[in-house]
Order: sequence, then structure tokens, then C-alpha cells
Amino acid sequence: MAKDFSRSDRVAEQIQRELADLLQFEVKDPRVGMVTVTEVEVTGDMAHAKVYYSAKAGTAELQAGLEKAAGFLRGQLAKRMLLRTVPELHFIYDASIDRGMRLSRLIDEALAPENLIKEKAPKAKAPKTKASNTKAPKI
Repeated sequence: MAKDFSRSDRVAEQIQRELADLLQFEVKDPRVGMVTVTEVEVTGDMAHAKVYYSAKAGTAELQAGLEKAAGFLRGQLAKRMLLRTVPELHFIYDASIDRGMRLSRLIDEALAPENLIKEKAPKAKAPKTKASNTKAPKI
């Protein structure tokens, strides 16, 4: 029976769990706070890992803090995981959560009660004039 997950997938999941713990409890940099690791992708040769993260405010300052802490995080991963080589970490901001929240807000605004009342309100009819009162002749 074949394995359901490749080794790189299993390593990526373990790295994600360990990084979440390290970022929460071990990293002391004030720029790095309230970061959620959403996904980790490891290359087949285990040399590089793309770490996708989201945060309340994805700023360049936060990105710089993560890149500065990458060496420390890699060293801690080496101590916690039994790997011959620990992948080099590349941090990428994951904007999918921001896009999802924006779409949800737009949908809520479109379905707001004020907007529904405006759409369902009867349109005002134009007053009848003599031209509109005349009936068309029957043929």
C-alpha cells in the first residue's frame, strides 16, 4: 500500500506546527507578533520552504522581522526535528484571508436591510397627461 502523503508534505506539516509554536513563544522581536502560519510548501530536495503567513497588519516591518528571525527559526527547527538538512525559510504574506474578508464585507453591504428597502420600494408613477389618457383606435 502506497503512502498517502509524500515526505515533503509530511515535513511541511511538521515545520508548520513547529514554526507556529516558535513564533508564539520563542521569537522576542517586537515586529513579529500575532502571526499565523497558514501553509508551508517544501521543495522536493528539502532545500527551501515557502512559509505563507497572515497577520492583522501585513506590513513591510513584519516581513523584515520574519526575515531577520529566519536564521534563529531554522536553528530551532534543526534542534526540534530529525532532519539531515533543515530547509531555508522564505516568508510570503498570504493575502487570501484579507481578500475573503473584503468579499464578505461587500456581500454584507449588498444584502444590508437599507439596500433591500431601496430596491423593493415602489417606483413613483408619472402623472397622467391627456396624451396618455387617449386610447388607441381599434382596427
